[in-house]
Amino acid sequence: MNVVLDFAGVSVIRGRKALVDGVDWQVKEGERWVVMGPNGAGKTTLLQLAGGRLHPTRGTAGILGEVLGSVDVFELRPRIGLASAALAAQIPAHETVLDVVVTASYGVTGRWREQYEKLDERRAFALLDQWGVSTLMNRTFGSLSEGERKRVQIARALMTDPELLMLDEPGAGLDLAGREDLVARLSELARDEESPAMVLVTHHLEEVPPGFTHALLLNAGSVVVGGPIEEVLTEENLSAAFELPLSVSHTNGRYTAIAR
Repeated sequence: MNVVLDFAGVSVIRGRKALVDGVDWQVKEGERWVVMGPNGAGKTTLLQLAGGRLHPTRGTAGILGEVLGSVDVFELRPRIGLASAALAAQIPAHETVLDVVVTASYGVTGRWREQYEKLDERRAFALLDQWGVSTLMNRTFGSLSEGERKRVQIARALMTDPELLMLDEPGAGLDLAGREDLVARLSELARDEESPAMVLVTHHLEEVPPGFTHALLLNAGSVVVGGPIEEVLTEENLSAAFELPLSVSHTNGRYTAIAR
């Protein structure tokens, strides 16, 4: 099984603060990872590293067989699907939904003079249909609800048939119905053997989709524990990561937690 991410002693230092501190982490093909931790734990920074959008201050960050610092990241990024609030903020509000997805072929946000084949547009439409938003293809991105934007972003992230898919808090801002629909769709994607390796960042245990195989818990930029999901998402580990005594339950593949 090929290694998709291979981090060794990775740190990101800004001023006197370590946003990520000495992280060792390995993700292999076919694995579906959830990354959790409190605010400021380093989750988004870790995802930026994994997406080739940030270089480590120390350590070695291997991505898809390449090493950050010795590879052209603009050639690497199309192999990685990313959906995040930071990326969404770069999408022009007037861009049509179909163009939001199809422009991922060139790794850009905002269609300009580049030319796309009908095959690209058909694939973009098929992905929008898969995520239940094909009827919105001619709407502008800025006119969508938060839940609709999340689905369009995931369709965009899948456009290039990536080897690694990374989702940064895809459930943020969704109501209960929107969250449950998203979790169900992500669970289906996770269970598809043809899907790429996946990394999902979330604050909420309830948003972990069934079918995810591994978990990484962070606190203050450091790894608390990482490994098979059933060994990591325990009361002891989650209480340590969030610095709060928690009661954790696991029913029908879904996790929940409440303070003790």
